[in-house]
Amino acid sequence: MVNHQFDSLSTLRQGQPVNQTPGIDTPRIARRAASPALSWQDAIWLAAIVVIGINLRPLLTSVSPLMATIRAATGLSFSGASLLTSLPVVAMGLGAFGAGMLTRVVGETRGVAFGLLAIACACAARLAASSGAALLMTALLAGIGVAAIQALLPGVMKQRFHARVPLAMGLFSASIMGGGGLGASLSPYAAKLSGSWHAGLAVWAVPAALACACWFALNRLASSSRSYSERHAGACGTGHRTATHATRTPHVAMWRKRRAWALGLHFGLVNGGYTTLVAWLPAYYQQRGASVAHSGSLLAAMTVFQAASALLLPLAASSFRDRRPWLVAGLSAQLLGIAGLLTYPDAAPLAWVAIAGAGLGGTFSLTLVTALDHSDDHRIAGRLVAFVQGVGFIVAAIAPVVAGRLRDLTGGFAAAWLMLALCISAMIALTVAFSPRSYARWLGSR
Repeated sequence: MVNHQFDSLSTLRQGQPVNQTPGIDTPRIARRAASPALSWQDAIWLAAIVVIGINLRPLLTSVSPLMATIRAATGLSFSGASLLTSLPVVAMGLGAFGAGMLTRVVGETRGVAFGLLAIACACAARLAASSGAALLMTALLAGIGVAAIQALLPGVMKQRFHARVPLAMGLFSASIMGGGGLGASLSPYAAKLSGSWHAGLAVWAVPAALACACWFALNRLASSSRSYSERHAGACGTGHRTATHATRTPHVAMWRKRRAWALGLHFGLVNGGYTTLVAWLPAYYQQRGASVAHSGSLLAAMTVFQAASALLLPLAASSFRDRRPWLVAGLSAQLLGIAGLLTYPDAAPLAWVAIAGAGLGGTFSLTLVTALDHSDDHRIAGRLVAFVQGVGFIVAAIAPVVAGRLRDLTGGFAAAWLMLALCISAMIALTVAFSPRSYARWLGSR
């Protein structure tokens, strides 16, 4: 133990971080020096990240409060209706595996814009979708768009906010959860005002289109600023010589790395709880006599606590290299909330969904931060996060389908909540493996 600590300290003194693997992380991307305050440019980029994140979950959460109306109009069964939630999640997972190719073909900026356009088109198409098959096609298209954004933005954040990854990822995750809350709370009112459930789903095309316009404008501004700085530096003769060719991204076969699979499974089980609650929490309380509006407000309340925890838990853990105690705290809160839904659902429904939501949100963002911690090279970190999301969202897509099937078989949701409690317990055990000392070894393992 002493020798290991001495070796780690010696490595740090020599200027090589403990999670750097020679020959793979080198040449590594230089860390940005931590500054006491954010610049106005950083604040604008963070605001853009928030605006984008808000658009990534309404396509899921807008469906749940209107599920009864949609099922009556389309004839979907509980199992079939669960595909409206699980199919986009499958697309998120499969699409994340193609993030590397998308980056090479169109670049990160255009890739994110493509994702926002896909979401906008999918939501707009729901205005005319009258069958279950048409709705499922829009869900698939929107899921592909979300996959592109979720796979590409973390790498951008790792590069631009190297010293503030927990802040950037926390804000991104919080905006995702907050957008989910908006989808759950506003869609029923939009449907009521318009007299059509189609409008309640399609209204989310507007913010997605606005986010796309903002993203393009910000990147054009940043590109113009960089071009001016480079011309000015060249005219003054003070600029550094530009490399004749870009540094190639080191090749890492993520599918051969046990740590990548472990992080993917962890992320998948976290999101399995989220997708299951998004799909079936309103239906659970409607079955117990709650109105559509009240059950939707419970889902919205859950996402509010998700958003707060998604921001606060990574910030609380930012001063600690070992994220495991904070991950266990988030998972324990999630387990307590699910246990409350299972045993005393009517005693304090708001408390149970708040506790579960806080656990879900904090663990979601902190799992991604932990994945980004595994490499100082933002390219490798981005590829790892994309792989983790690819595996994770495929795993998460299974959960609401299984829960819907259990509901069809048993007539209630108790079996579904028990399934989630067992998965959370397994995650707590898996968290022990994510020791910071293993960061330097995972790339060399199989």
